Parts: sequence; C-alpha cells; structure tokens
Amino acid sequence: ERKVAESFRERVERAAEELGYTANVSAQATARGTSPVIALLVADIADPYFGLIAAGVARGADEQGLVVTIAITDRDPARETRILRALRGQRPRGVILAASRDDNAETTSDELSAFARLGGRTVAFGDGADRSIRIDNRGGAERLGREMAARGYRRAIALAAADGVRTSDDRLAGFSAGFTGGGGEVVRVYRSGFAREDGAASMQQALEDGVEQGTLVFALSDVVAIGAVSAIHDAGRSVGADIAVAGFDDVPVSRDVTPQLTTVRVPLSELGYQAFRATVDSEWEQADAPLEVIVRASTPDRT
Repeated sequence: ERKVAESFRERVERAAEELGYTANVSAQATARGTSPVIALLVADIADPYFGLIAAGVARGADEQGLVVTIAITDRDPARETRILRALRGQRPRGVILAASRDDNAETTSDELSAFARLGGRTVAFGDGADRSIRIDNRGGAERLGREMAARGYRRAIALAAADGVRTSDDRLAGFSAGFTGGGGEVVRVYRSGFAREDGAASMQQALEDGVEQGTLVFALSDVVAIGAVSAIHDAGRSVGADIAVAGFDDVPVSRDVTPQLTTVRVPLSELGYQAFRATVDSEWEQADAPLEVIVRASTPDRT
C-alpha cells in the first residue's frame, strides 16, 4: 500500500480547501463499487412515523461517516420503481424501504435485484428485500383490542387504509381479533389513507352515519387518530367519555393533543437504527422490538 507523506497530505488538503474541491461521488462509486450513501425511501416525510425512522437511520449513518439521502414515494409503486431506478446509478451502499407495502400493487423486485448485483444491500420494513425489519403490527393491535374490551368498550369503529396495505390490514385484523375476543364488536370500518386529513374525513363520515356515546374509534395510526379527534371536536362532541379514540405508533404529538391519546408504542427510532445496521453489517439479526399498549385519557375506563 502506498503511503503519502504527512507534509504533502497537509499541503493537498489546504489546496483543496482553498479551491473548494469536493470529491466526485459518482467516480468514487464506480471505482469502489458503491458510494458512501444510504438511500431511505419513505411515503411521506411530514408523517412523524417516517421522521422517527429517519432519525434512527441518520444516527447510524453518522456513526459510520455515511450520508443519508431521502426520497418520497407517496405510496405510489410506480414512483417507487422510478426512484429506485434513478438511485441505482448512484450505487448507494444500501437502500431502506420504510413505507408499507401494498399487496395489490406491482412489485419492485427487479429493481431491488439490480441493486444486489451492483453490490448494494436492500432492507425493507416488511418483505421483499435482502433483509427485513419486522414490526408485530397484528400482535400489538390485538393487545390493544383486548385492553379496550377489558376497559368496558363494546362497540368500535375502525379507520383503516385501503384493503391490501399490509400495515393497515395487520393492525385492523389484530385489533378486531383482540376486541371481539374480549366481548366487543367492530361495527363499521372506514377506509381512506394515512394522513391526518384522511382521519378527519373518515371520522366526519362516521359521525354523519351516527356514532353512539361510548363508542371506541380505533385508527390505524396516531396521525389518523389525531385527524379523527379534530373531526369529533368540530362536530361538538367530546373525546373520552363521549367518543373514545385510540391510535398506534406513539409518535410524540400523541401526548400533545387533548386528551392525550391511547396508543401502541413502537420504537420507531430504534427500528430505523436497526435498519441502518442491516444495510452495513455482514452478520445481522434483528433484535426484538416489543410493542407496548399505552393507555391515556382518550379511552377512559367504562367498567
């Protein structure tokens, strides 16, 4: 291995700084096979769910001196495929797919296979990549459903995403199993999306259809639940003793709404960090990420 004299190295670095020189990452990627970049694909950067995952990925990248680039898929499979194809030319060290997969949509397996052939590693929250980050959405929601039934709730309305979106389907199935197993009934399901506006619109429709006092609203995420809370307030109803609301994820804003939101705590930042480690570690095995039901004032005891 050739070594550069310290005095000469310092002179080169001073000259580079004065000239504003930066390394050509594309050329380095061609020479080395990959670039010092981790590509993170999220559905919506404004959603705190993805923000927490990104924070964990960024923490890991900082430890290794790597750079994170974030692309937004908007949960559009075709757009995801186009982004992956564009990223392939940059030869990132790894690609992390953080958005929920849609079982009804075309897959991006060809693009992911192309990454592997170029020496990059792919990681997905769910299936379809070299390595998978798994969240027990069904199990966590089932525990929430059992807990809500034990607290005396017997009627529930669910706010979910389109049929076929795995995260939503797993959470809805788990909650339904736990709630009905405890003696409750999911009387209606409204399907929309993952945004706060989706929760508000679905809740507004539910209120127009009629919501009895003491009904529990289960939303597929805290963000959707917060939209539902807003719609309930706008309708002149109260959250808690009148209409109870529970979400999923335990993003920080769930503790800022009034009343504070019952939810299922998911260690999203830690999972983001694990996803980063999965892209760079030759030997890797996901550590358990236990989910915890957090009961707050939005679901008062009715027993």
